[in-house]
Amino acid sequence: MARKSVRKKKTAKKKSAKRRPAKKPGRKKAAKKKSGRKKAAKRRPAKKSVRKKAAKKNAGKKRVARAPVQHADAEDQAKQQRQISVSEFFAKNSHLLGFDNPSKALLTTVKEGVDNSLDACEEAGILPDIGVEIEQLEESRFRIAIQDNGPGIVRAQVPKIFGRLLYGSKFHRLRQSRGQQGIGISAAGMYGLLTTGRPVRITTRTGRNKDAHRFQLIIDTQKNEPRVSVDRVVKWPIHHGTRVEIELKANYRGGQHSVDSYIRQISLANPHAKITYTPPDSSEKIDFPRVSKELPPPTQEVKPHPYGVELGVLMQMLRDTKARNVKTCLSGDFARVSARTAEEICKLADVSPTRRPREARRSEAEKLHKAIQKTKIMNPSADCIAPIGETLILRALKAEVEADFYASVTRRPAVYRGNPFLIEVGLAYGGDMGIEAPISLFRYANRVPLQYQQGACAITKAAIATDWRSYQLQQPRGALPVGPALVMVHMASVWVPFTSESKEAIAHYPEIVKEIRLGLQECGRRVATHIRKGRRAADEAKKRAYIEQYIPQVALGLEHILGLNEKQRNKIVKNLSGVLEKSRKL
Repeated sequence: MARKSVRKKKTAKKKSAKRRPAKKPGRKKAAKKKSGRKKAAKRRPAKKSVRKKAAKKNAGKKRVARAPVQHADAEDQAKQQRQISVSEFFAKNSHLLGFDNPSKALLTTVKEGVDNSLDACEEAGILPDIGVEIEQLEESRFRIAIQDNGPGIVRAQVPKIFGRLLYGSKFHRLRQSRGQQGIGISAAGMYGLLTTGRPVRITTRTGRNKDAHRFQLIIDTQKNEPRVSVDRVVKWPIHHGTRVEIELKANYRGGQHSVDSYIRQISLANPHAKITYTPPDSSEKIDFPRVSKELPPPTQEVKPHPYGVELGVLMQMLRDTKARNVKTCLSGDFARVSARTAEEICKLADVSPTRRPREARRSEAEKLHKAIQKTKIMNPSADCIAPIGETLILRALKAEVEADFYASVTRRPAVYRGNPFLIEVGLAYGGDMGIEAPISLFRYANRVPLQYQQGACAITKAAIATDWRSYQLQQPRGALPVGPALVMVHMASVWVPFTSESKEAIAHYPEIVKEIRLGLQECGRRVATHIRKGRRAADEAKKRAYIEQYIPQVALGLEHILGLNEKQRNKIVKNLSGVLEKSRKL
């Protein structure tokens, strides 16, 4: 029994030995690596000696102590506070005024000068005669000169107009004009000063028997005040008018956003103006003649409409009014508010009509504001708007574009936020314009072309939203239609809602977009009728050509069948041609 147990143990050991995995050959290598690490660990202390030597060398050098951080307390921060002038702000943010790049700066400067000249001439009842000169001094340096035949500028006002931002006569009145903020021409002079260091040069004369004055001035951006370096009397052959010269760093280029395109478009929207343009790459003048000798109708200044007044503005008007009671304030300081309407507003707001406006509390002003929105008030008068007119739009389009068909529409006045506005649309179709290219869309606001930010403008949005396929024009999805057409859209208003201070795009008010679409649809229906007539005439001419080919053959067949002579055959040809002509007229 003992021998059997020993044998069993031996066999079990053999089996367990068989089950054990064989030793991996990599174990010896791992052992060698460990021994190598031990040897390296023994050698490491040698590095300490190197560190000690470096420490001894640096011991003689003095350590530079860091200055303690000084934090500003409330008094220190108070000393740093100061007022920022408007001109200083725009000097650092000139891109907000349209001076994004050198090419755009050139266009913006010309635009602001021409707008001021047109406004001055129209207010004085003078047909505008404007000259625009661009002289290239260096590769990226230009001198712009804009001269008009307007009434001129009084000597005392010249430094303020050209040397101070937010100074003008158009901001506080509700009346159609090209300028609105009193920034444009002074900002152009400031940009010229920043890029070239040269002052603005102004020559002006107010009458035949008056002296002509020449100024050179710059803007003190920290104080928003002019600094005049030259003020003297000069001889000038012009009896009345103003000439402005600005030197600036810019680039001149052609294309859709060029000065050349702007001059072309401004002449289209102002057919009563004569414009002479001298580009920098040519010494020859380009004339844009006057199409009409009639000035736009004079516009009347209107009072603010109550629908467009915010609560804060209403509170300020109640404090500043000269009226003795709320009823008189509402009927006297607002447009389209009669005494009866004022009583209705006061009754709805639960405010006494005899209450003094200056003593009205904020809660009472808020009640009046809500009552105004609930009361039916007539739309503002359209006397403050001067549209171009359908006739002049057609004449201007015919003078500028060679086309087969012209159409123009002037919509009735509408209102947005209490401000009256009017939409006009002109369209030219056919001629030499490209068939496969998108239509040319000219956008205008108070007769001024808008050349930048086309995609952000309400006019473009309305044009894309219009279904031009129903008017026989191709239109890709989400884009302008394709075809040989030019469309101009003009918005006239006492206050155009621009999207920025650079006045390049109109804001997307639903009332404005709706009116633009209705004007475009009216012109679209007219051009669709013209296209259908043209297609019918083409089909008819094609059929007639086929029939005319067979008339002589019919006459020859009758000649052989009936035995007719040549004279009778020619008579049959003539009679059949006459029948064909009568059927065409029917």
